[in-house]
Amino acid sequence: MRPGTGRFLVLACVFVCAACGLVYELELVALASYLIGDSVTQASVVLSVMVFAMGVGSLGAKRLRWHAAVGFGAVEAALALVGGCSAMALYAVFAWTGDWGGLWAAGPRCLLVAFSLAIGLLIGAEVPLLMELIQRIRRQDAGGAVADLFAADYVGALVGGLAFPFLLLPVLGQLTGTLLTGTVNVVAGGALVLGLFRRDLSRRARWTLLVVNVTVLGLLASAAALVDDFERAARHAVYGDDVRVALQTDVQEIVLTGGTRGRPLDLFLDGRLRVGGRDERRYHEALVHPAMSGPHARVLILGGGDGMAAREVLREPGVDRVDLVELDAGLVRLARHDPALAALNGHVYDSTRVHVHTADAFCWLRRTAPRAAYDVVIADLPDPGITASTKLYSQEFYGLARRVLAPGGRLVVHAGPVKARPRAFWTVAATMRAAGLATTAYRVLGHDVGFAPGPDRAAGESRAPHDWGFVLATAGPGRPPLWLAADGPRLRTLTGRALEWDELEVPAAGLPPSTLVHPRY
Repeated sequence: MRPGTGRFLVLACVFVCAACGLVYELELVALASYLIGDSVTQASVVLSVMVFAMGVGSLGAKRLRWHAAVGFGAVEAALALVGGCSAMALYAVFAWTGDWGGLWAAGPRCLLVAFSLAIGLLIGAEVPLLMELIQRIRRQDAGGAVADLFAADYVGALVGGLAFPFLLLPVLGQLTGTLLTGTVNVVAGGALVLGLFRRDLSRRARWTLLVVNVTVLGLLASAAALVDDFERAARHAVYGDDVRVALQTDVQEIVLTGGTRGRPLDLFLDGRLRVGGRDERRYHEALVHPAMSGPHARVLILGGGDGMAAREVLREPGVDRVDLVELDAGLVRLARHDPALAALNGHVYDSTRVHVHTADAFCWLRRTAPRAAYDVVIADLPDPGITASTKLYSQEFYGLARRVLAPGGRLVVHAGPVKARPRAFWTVAATMRAAGLATTAYRVLGHDVGFAPGPDRAAGESRAPHDWGFVLATAGPGRPPLWLAADGPRLRTLTGRALEWDELEVPAAGLPPSTLVHPRY
């Protein structure tokens, strides 16, 4: 083979291996963010550990330079197996050992670090071995060889980084996508070593590498064939045996459990309980009805694609129009067409008064929302502790929400559990006040067995009392009053069930507000 052709093949292998390596990194970051939350922390941990391990792996591979061909073949086989199976292993530990935030938190988090470390070591070992192989084809100055090698590496990383979010994740999913990446990885590495550099290997080394590569391919192919059964089993381990709908949209994973044969319907978004059939009315009544005390002809709901908040709004007389801004069109379709979920939300999407806008709430308020148009704004959004939702609990967001309120209008926000995360709750209240809103904080208590610790977190097994915290605000002077029942300190609801509530005193030590450039949740 001509030296130019050989160099091209080596650089092509560098390109493919770099793309695969970046897919492994992004897969670990994405899966950890989905299962643990707080994507900034997970990305920082995975990437910093991996970059550190790449340096260690590069140093360690110096000892293999005299056996560069067999060393590179072994490294690629190991990388394909570890990287390709990492998503399945992490999800299996999450599914069968419990919640990542509970007793078993140390185990899964250590496994995440272990995979980051192992993949980083193997990726780092590639560079000195490939440098040695490319120099064996045709000697050149070290600077030129490094430039060629890293050019192919960086372009491959670009392709892998774009392929993961736009091709692998939406089309194949996390598990199948990483298994396919591992397959491409082992084929590229094996073909280069067993094809172009076969004369550098002894007969025994050739057969050993061939058997190892075929074994890795067989394991990855077997895992890919069983991935659907694995996902179903893992999903049942996470959500129970009555999973009825499992849907991956462009935005999130949606899972419905129950809703038939008298079982309560639960809705999970990315593994977090958003609608608990036993307690959802208590949450949505406490969220909606205090804010409806006063003019409420035009209502804006931010989030709430499940339709439950809109159901409570339409129970009030005098509502002329409800605008609902939901990012996930797939959730709205499910809430409209799934029989159990549509029955639970009262078929609100069949009402001519409900108008759905598929958009990010922040962008919609900034660019589309009419000014001073709504009597009531209801923020039925995920928890502020989830990184993707932090901007929806920022001072800038509440400033935009204030802009769309009519004179005397009211804004209500679900701010998470008070007892479990008091600092985050009071930061929400402080942020709303910094945006020029007068606030009243309250919470609804729950003591029932199975009472979910919030519509934004996975359901737990604890029997300890839990709560939902809310902040009611107005742009007018004075704190907004709570809508009370006639028989004492209870929130009045349209179902006739008065909910026990606590109006909360603002802590003496003020907390700084959360902003886009300085999030504090």
